[in-house]
Amino acid sequence: MIASIKHNSRNYKIDLARPLDISIPLKGGDKNVNAWYLGPPKIEPHEQDGFVGKVSEGAPVNFNDVWFNPHSHVTHTECLGHISEEFNSVNKKLKKFFFFAEVITVAPEQQANDFVISEKQIKYALGNKKRQAIVIRTLPNLGDKKSRHYSDTNPPYLTEAAAKYLVKKGVEHLLIDLPSVDKERDGGELLAHKAFWNKSGKPRQKATITEFIYVPNKVEDGTYFLNLQVAPFENDASPSRPVLYKIETK
Repeated sequence: MIASIKHNSRNYKIDLARPLDISIPLKGGDKNVNAWYLGPPKIEPHEQDGFVGKVSEGAPVNFNDVWFNPHSHVTHTECLGHISEEFNSVNKKLKKFFFFAEVITVAPEQQANDFVISEKQIKYALGNKKRQAIVIRTLPNLGDKKSRHYSDTNPPYLTEAAAKYLVKKGVEHLLIDLPSVDKERDGGELLAHKAFWNKSGKPRQKATITEFIYVPNKVEDGTYFLNLQVAPFENDASPSRPVLYKIETK
């Protein structure tokens, strides 16, 4: 199915039959991706008063309970509510779901004992392009990102200057293949989160950050049409399924 769209006075065509899913699915157990010192997620048959929600054990239907934390266990999209005192729901803040996105690949550079994504690297990768969304793939890009346990590993993160630069470029939606845009243990500073949402100024209410994506190596750097699908949770963050589509200028 070929769709045609118009953006900034230019026409594009998109093949909707060839989606590129960059989400990590949730599955119960230790093989699920994990961060922030939580145990594994659970997907188990509900049990109550002798009832076991499993067809193979005599129930008429499979009826599972699911326990997880979106920040720890799955691709998720979060809004300003993640760091605000007042309640903000990503389900209320994100009302548009299609964006032009730039996929970039970055090898985090060493800074003292950390590895970071710097402003200089973002500038080099984006050049003079202006996009509504940016998708950051880090190197090395191994398949174990989909099941890695990140707690106490000090993963790479985005510098405050890099986050500010994305704001300057007009990026509204930041997607990254790490558990957080900030350092694992930073004493609660959350510099990149606060910079991207402009917490100290006029907050960017519609901006979102999506973490724990996985961009397969077959997806080349460049411009794509992004469908940012978010489960309708009234929460600061929700499980999400970002899907990319290749685009062509007519």
